[in-house]
Amino acid sequence: MGLEAKQVQTYQLAPKMIQSMEILQLPVMALQERVEQEMNENPVLEMAEEDPAAPEEPVESDEPVHPDAPTVDEKEIVVDEAHDNADDFERLFDLSREVPDFFDEGPSKSVNRLEEEAQRKHDALANIAVRSPSLNEHLLQQLGELEVDEEIAELARRIISMLDAEDGGYFKGSLLDLLPPSATAEDQEKAEEALRLVQSLDPPGIAARDLRECLLLQLSPEMPYYEEVKTLIENHLEDLRDNRLPQIQKKTGFSIQRIQEAWNQLKKLNPKPGAIFAESHVAPVTPDVILEQDEDGTYRVVVEDQRLPRLYISPYYWKRLQDGTATREEKEYLRKKITSAQWLIDAIEQRKNTLTRVAQAIVDHQREFLEKGPEFIKPLKMQQIADQVGVHVTTISRAVDDKWIQTPRGIFPLRRFFVGGTRTEQGEDVAWDRIRIKLQELIDKEDKRRPYSDDELVKELGKQGIKVARRTITKYRQKMGIPSSRQRRDWSKVETD
Repeated sequence: MGLEAKQVQTYQLAPKMIQSMEILQLPVMALQERVEQEMNENPVLEMAEEDPAAPEEPVESDEPVHPDAPTVDEKEIVVDEAHDNADDFERLFDLSREVPDFFDEGPSKSVNRLEEEAQRKHDALANIAVRSPSLNEHLLQQLGELEVDEEIAELARRIISMLDAEDGGYFKGSLLDLLPPSATAEDQEKAEEALRLVQSLDPPGIAARDLRECLLLQLSPEMPYYEEVKTLIENHLEDLRDNRLPQIQKKTGFSIQRIQEAWNQLKKLNPKPGAIFAESHVAPVTPDVILEQDEDGTYRVVVEDQRLPRLYISPYYWKRLQDGTATREEKEYLRKKITSAQWLIDAIEQRKNTLTRVAQAIVDHQREFLEKGPEFIKPLKMQQIADQVGVHVTTISRAVDDKWIQTPRGIFPLRRFFVGGTRTEQGEDVAWDRIRIKLQELIDKEDKRRPYSDDELVKELGKQGIKVARRTITKYRQKMGIPSSRQRRDWSKVETD
């Protein structure tokens, strides 16, 4: 062990830089919540209620002017954002001391503005979605309308409580779990009766213990090809999954056409009947960037900041800090809070500037996609935008993370425009999205009697100048939910030939 002097260089991020990166990464709704949190924690941070640049609305008032009210010389309020409007707020602060009985700190609102606010609140209340009944509530309501033995009804209620709409409404428990250890054969029969009771409720197929039972519960003798469908469900679900219709034909004696018709009827059944009661919470998408097109066809991006309040530092605390009346502890506290508030204001402004430049660079690169459609998207890497904008690639990643852009073609995540690709024999860069579109077109137009194998798909794409590996075709086909060539074969057409 010993002492040694060493000179090293280290890279440390300043707190202001860390906050700036955090603000850049936030989408507009999260940024709004962050601003509200900062306003609750920082007393020197204030929000402008009205936009000073907006024209003033006339305020109609029937109240007479108080005869003893002092007259105050009117002076135009000059917006000086560079100094946080300090002069205007100082004049208002002096005015409040001179005429405290007649000075109203809150902004007066016109009748039209009050009516608009009332209408918005009314619309918001009218648009609140009514909660739909859950699966358990739906089944319990039906159970309550039936006249059954109370012991059976209690077992049925316990079965219903074990059903989950997210899992399709299957009964995954055991009937023995509903009974005490000393249960008799008669008790087990009552549990079976309770399960059959629940399975008779709506929707058909509910409380099934497996897929076969679920599908069989939905069968009705009146449906077409009833016997054939029942046979397929009981004995040939795996063969149907793999499209082995000739084997089903050999085992059942049904013709391929008859099996195909029965299969079409089977597809009308619901394998997850309880899923219709599953609550789906789809978060509304709020665009962070709006794409506008000028009259000359130029695309221009505008960062959505209307939801964010206009922030400024309270002139009262500025005055409190500068007039010498504050104690040493108060001054130290105010300095920290004012610095934190200024950092937040600067970070929000920097986020707007960075997001504008990044989004504009992306739009300029993917102009053909916006004008002609997804097939014309170009390969794009974040490093390309970073070099063009003049920032680090991690800044690009933070800028596009969880951000959405509203375009004439719809709303897209900004990451949607960053795609990989390959190069054709002619030296043209082709995005993987375009290859997927070409792959879908080939499969849609193929002869279903002899569908393309993955090797044949590689050759067909090669004829169009696109060279890809077989494993790439297999990977994209599986991601797109396209079955294999054997599963895509239409045996009814083969038999016809």
